[in-house]
Amino acid sequence: MAKPSRPDYSLPVLITSGDALNAFCQRMHGETFVTVDTEFMRERTYWPELCLVQIAGENEVAVIDAQADGIDLSSLGTLLADAAVTKVFHAARQDIEIFVLRYGDVPRPMFDTQVAAMVAGFGDQVGYDALVSSLTGGSIDKAHRFSDWSARPLSAAQIAYAAADVTHLREVYVRLSRRLGQENRLGWVAEEMAILNNPATYRADPETAWERLRPRTTNRRLLHILKQIAAWREKEAQRVNIPRQRLIKDEALLEIAATAPANAEALARVRGVTRGFAEGKSGSALIEVIAAARRLSDADLPPAPQQRDNVRPSAALVALLKVLLAAKTEQHHVAPRLVASSDDIDRLALEEDPDVQALHGWRREVFGNDALLLKQGGVALGVDGKRVKLIPL
Repeated sequence: MAKPSRPDYSLPVLITSGDALNAFCQRMHGETFVTVDTEFMRERTYWPELCLVQIAGENEVAVIDAQADGIDLSSLGTLLADAAVTKVFHAARQDIEIFVLRYGDVPRPMFDTQVAAMVAGFGDQVGYDALVSSLTGGSIDKAHRFSDWSARPLSAAQIAYAAADVTHLREVYVRLSRRLGQENRLGWVAEEMAILNNPATYRADPETAWERLRPRTTNRRLLHILKQIAAWREKEAQRVNIPRQRLIKDEALLEIAATAPANAEALARVRGVTRGFAEGKSGSALIEVIAAARRLSDADLPPAPQQRDNVRPSAALVALLKVLLAAKTEQHHVAPRLVASSDDIDRLALEEDPDVQALHGWRREVFGNDALLLKQGGVALGVDGKRVKLIPL
């Protein structure tokens, strides 16, 4: 009697049941790493709607239908928490947000190839397509990039497209980690992963929602109203599960903070606010929030955020520091944006010893120490052939 053939795990498999997922995850617990990606929809909702999870081990790849009837995803959560299996993503932030919402924590341990690529000198926020092409010579089929992943049934082409994201990622991870290990830079990647490894990174805080609006004012009353209505918008968008911009656009929110409408008629006059919204349940709730913010006495208003001095750094010194940054990051093959931000450069030009990332850890060794020497007149910039070099003084 012929032996039953072993399944060909090299082909992508669509998983639609809890039993199949349990069996797959059990096999993945034996891997040293798995590559992970998700497909989700968010155009019409506040919370991301998980549609697919793609996972690949060394010789196996599965596309998990997160919307299959009755599927239990708890075994996936167990795999993502397995400390013996590294979870590899590319540009992980949105994927991780989904898992934090579902499981309460980030996958551990975790490796982001976009972060690693920046450390390895592939440029700022290198795209997955470019990284795959550069490291493996492969290419990504973009035909289904804008698929409606919530629609069922999924076509064979969609399943193959989704699986390709994690199959190429295996080789990208192996090559990047080997390269960074040889250059003793895996510690740099681990340092950069600290923010991604913090679950708080993915939890929207309504009380700080106003900060993303970047109001250009020190008016304490206006800022207090803006903080209250921005927090209300965040909570209301979460409650009704629609994008915050669909509830009220940022521009309208800033105008509401400035005019503090006291009734539906005044609220409806704000550009971008419909009469239906102003006269409805959400509009009434918003007017109550504004009224409460207006009642707070001047003495009890929170202090305005401290504004940085209006002194501008020397444009020439900023330019020199940027040249130095470009030269040092070119020498060390690392993305300039990862080493020092524009704000870091401005503060280096203005302050004697500012508390910026560029003066901490490996960044200080790559750039920060030389930046301070340049400011102090300890080194000059020159040209050696086609490269910028430091000249000790």
